[in-house]
Amino acid sequence: MNDCLFFGSNEYPKLIKNKPNEIIKPIQFKFENENENENEKQIKQISSGIFSTIFLFKNGKAIEYLNKNIQKVTVGVRNEAILTKEGNVFAKGKDINPKNLKEFINISSLIEDTNDRIIEDIVSGAYSIYLLTSNQNVYGIGSNHFCQLGFDSETLKKTEKPILMMKNVSKIFSGNSSHHIFLLNSNQELFGSGNNQYGQLGLGESIEETKIQKLTKIQNIPKGKIIDIKCGGIHSIMLIENQNQNPKRKLYSCGDYRYNGLGKYGNIYEFTEIKSSLFENDDNIIEISVGNDHTLILTSNSKLIGFGNDYGELGTGDTKSQRIPIQIKLPKLRFNENISNYHISCGDSNSFLYYSPSFSNLEEDLIKLFRRKEFCNISFKTENGEIIKAHKLILKYRLNQNQNQIEKLKEIISKKSIKESNQIFEMIYSNRIINPKLYSEIKEIINSNEKIEETMKRIYLNENENEKDFIIERKEKQYKFPKLILIMRSELYRGMFLSVTEDKSNKVTDYSELSNKSFQIFEYWIYSNQIKDGVRITQEIINEIQNWN
Repeated sequence: MNDCLFFGSNEYPKLIKNKPNEIIKPIQFKFENENENENEKQIKQISSGIFSTIFLFKNGKAIEYLNKNIQKVTVGVRNEAILTKEGNVFAKGKDINPKNLKEFINISSLIEDTNDRIIEDIVSGAYSIYLLTSNQNVYGIGSNHFCQLGFDSETLKKTEKPILMMKNVSKIFSGNSSHHIFLLNSNQELFGSGNNQYGQLGLGESIEETKIQKLTKIQNIPKGKIIDIKCGGIHSIMLIENQNQNPKRKLYSCGDYRYNGLGKYGNIYEFTEIKSSLFENDDNIIEISVGNDHTLILTSNSKLIGFGNDYGELGTGDTKSQRIPIQIKLPKLRFNENISNYHISCGDSNSFLYYSPSFSNLEEDLIKLFRRKEFCNISFKTENGEIIKAHKLILKYRLNQNQNQIEKLKEIISKKSIKESNQIFEMIYSNRIINPKLYSEIKEIINSNEKIEETMKRIYLNENENEKDFIIERKEKQYKFPKLILIMRSELYRGMFLSVTEDKSNKVTDYSELSNKSFQIFEYWIYSNQIKDGVRITQEIINEIQNWN
């Protein structure tokens, strides 16, 4: 079954039939024929605008789209777009294809520079769509009425072909109801353009223009690393991480006083900290989502926090506007699981709280672990002569256990920069296509014929035939599991757990370095019946997990 709750405006579109236009308390959102193939209906992402909503499922399929190879969807007010794993973007809508509003066209193929047509990320504004290419360039397409494409709106009112906005960009930030955009470059410099009528670009009170016609550097940004920025219709929320603070992550906002969460009368023209006791102690903000006029926040201590609420989109049981953060009573979670498996998605005037098993944080933790000196035991030299270390065990089982394949990989990496080389290893370690252009170069040498779990089963059960248990150490305790269960499940990580356990004691001695959140995900990975891989979960595993402190 799917755990997906809906609340807020139910008018455009009518997402839940036979229900009022304003749903002020969370209710279950169910899909048609959900029980027929419930494993395929695990939600990966939800994107919602005023007139449409797209659900992307874990199997790569999205409602109403036949393509099963989708990695991201995005919806604005008048446009929709999907990003495929090959790096193509298909979009439709009034500002993209006005002659046929229902027809999807490949807008990435319209980029003039043919070497810049592989897309890594897409983000929607209200009337515009933004593309981040594998070369770290940003293109915009659609309306430029508020100068959100970074050009004078009198000169360029709209474009039906992507136009280059900025180079050397690492992240794009906009919103399904917003007419402004932020671009973050590799030096953590932030630039913005578009509607600034309420100060939502954070440029300061001295900037009087209601439209910022070109991408302008944002000054006086709070110290720390920018983790995320979410844009509402007339406000913006920024998440900053600073290792020297407690809590490490803090929220800052600017824009319309009714929706920025600061509780102050008068618009705020510079990013200002949202101070609340709800964010104190050991809480860490793990996710934020912003609609046109409301904000939802998830914390590591299982808190759901929000402000705004003109249409009941906070799910508090009323439509009373909340000018400062309030804690929202969290509905009962599946299996009483950690909040890290839940996600939030704000539409224009509605909200979704949904369950989605996510392993990305564990993958990232494992990648960091594998890059430690004692694990990295094979060297590669890049084009600029720098030496980078890789993990021989992973390469051995990903590259057909064939030295010739490793030599081919060496040849490819010798012609790459240090950044591209690390991206190649990250794709090999995690099996995630983070750079489609690079992946196209290495996919032929990655094991695609023999199932990796079969390789691991043979290694474990033949080479270590007398050792049939897998031991995890946590909090000075040891937990024993049948190896075959974990071997089959490790297909998700393409052999990464094999590498972690490859030591004389056969224990995960370095697992203490992984975050508690990741361990919660690991527990689910073993426990959940949602992941079907041909191996039945034994009662022994269930009993052990239930006894964990």
